[in-house]
Amino acid sequence: MLSQSSTQIHLWCPNLFNFKGGIQVYSAYFLQALQHLFPQVEYDIFLMHDIYTPSYISCLPNTRFHFAGRFANSIRNLIFAAQLVGYGIKQRPVLIITTHLNFTPVAYWLKRWYGIPYWAVAHGVEAWNIQRSGVQNALRHADRILAVSNYTRDRLLNEQKLDPARVFVLPNTVDVDRFQIRGKPDHLLQRYGLTSEQPIILTVSRLCSSESYRGYDQVLAALPLIRQDIPNVHYLIVGKGDDRSRLQQTITQLNLQDCVTLAGFVPDSELCDYYNLCDVFAMPSKLEGFGIVYLEALACGKPALGGNQDGAIDALFQGELGVLVDPDDVDQIAEKLIQILQGQHPNQILYQPEVLRQRMIKHYGFSQFQKNLAHHLNSFLKTTSSL
Repeated sequence: MLSQSSTQIHLWCPNLFNFKGGIQVYSAYFLQALQHLFPQVEYDIFLMHDIYTPSYISCLPNTRFHFAGRFANSIRNLIFAAQLVGYGIKQRPVLIITTHLNFTPVAYWLKRWYGIPYWAVAHGVEAWNIQRSGVQNALRHADRILAVSNYTRDRLLNEQKLDPARVFVLPNTVDVDRFQIRGKPDHLLQRYGLTSEQPIILTVSRLCSSESYRGYDQVLAALPLIRQDIPNVHYLIVGKGDDRSRLQQTITQLNLQDCVTLAGFVPDSELCDYYNLCDVFAMPSKLEGFGIVYLEALACGKPALGGNQDGAIDALFQGELGVLVDPDDVDQIAEKLIQILQGQHPNQILYQPEVLRQRMIKHYGFSQFQKNLAHHLNSFLKTTSSL
């Protein structure tokens, strides 16, 4: 059983330490929850792109990390796959969990050769329109697939024709100790020449040309309409990427230079301050698997606006914790942002920061994440006599 110290679980991740995207954050929480639930289990963590474990990382002593990041990109995939296969054959873990779908073909072969069960976690764009036959086949044979949202689950079921009885939802979580309710930080107001009374819209997102579906273009397009009612509104976009120069051109074309700031990269230590600087968080995305940034904003007691076509529906709890809009409707985006900023939205908890925070914690706090994971593991154990 999983409570025995001789039991081994393998966790396969793209990385945990050198990049902090949604998959990496989710993977870190997943490992933390596993170790809280089963502290006696032996854990082997395989990381494709990381090179070493930072000194600040705290894990149980029965945790071993295996790195492939020190190898050149041209051979890294091969080295990583060899690690997964080699240790899988040698150790025969009771369960393999991969937090990226691209690794599932290796898990499939280990299951076929040695009967090792495997789970896969599906996040967002990596799970849409999968064409690789090896991944498709591996998903059909996975013992369990955990999707971060109902949107992700529905797309997988519709596109890959999977067995619904094996695909479940395990939503994201957030560090509520790191993201807390505070006043508008004076140092950021001074840095950007803003006043504490000035209405501020915030988006936190990678600025990648391949990920423009996140909706910052739509907020920019809505700003001229918003300024008609709120002349002193300011829009702050946090994030870096190859889309920055195009965004600069868009801002100039719309004559928004005086009311938009591209803040660029912000270190994790300052991110909470940026959420507290704003009056509304806005990311009317179209292809977001879930959107941890919504939870971060809610943990800081900020109203959030998201799209009504993707994982934001889950993150904002079907609109209970925020405002859902058609991400292609600029007029609607402008209307709802004006409504929120002027205190006129009918959902009054948007103006009750502590209520927003506590309801988010109830649904998506780490204890709930851990409870949900325990439920999936326990139900799986009951049906798997080999464990």
